[in-house]
Amino acid sequence: MDILYTAKVTSTGGRDGRAKSDDGLLDVKLAPPGALGGSGGATNPEQLFAAGFSACFLGAMKHVAKEEKIKIPGDARVQAKVGIGKQDPGFAITATLDIYVPGMDDETADKLVEKADKVCPYATAIRGNVDVKLNIHTDS
Repeated sequence: MDILYTAKVTSTGGRDGRAKSDDGLLDVKLAPPGALGGSGGATNPEQLFAAGFSACFLGAMKHVAKEEKIKIPGDARVQAKVGIGKQDPGFAITATLDIYVPGMDDETADKLVEKADKVCPYATAIRGNVDVKLNIHTDS
């Protein structure tokens, strides 16, 4: 693979600490959410993963749309829900992407999402390891 970009982020303190990128653009306090027995009040790894996955998937949709000459609505958006739970051994995550393409016909939306799922690096990285649901919404 020809690497085009490498993000470099250092975390200290684990889930109750801090994450900083080498360029200083990302600098966030981390805290476990109350649902996991933590103090909350700061972001957590699941939120960061959800942000990355949703942004990357929408980017993949735009990439596919450009190649296929499909017009994506200006208000298209992807909402990611990332859950964490216990499994034996340890923990696992799940992901649901709610994909909004208002006004797009169902067939085109399905085709677009199917192809985006194949090119999105997040989707590719977790395929077969994380339970992912893709929900497509063509209404507002």
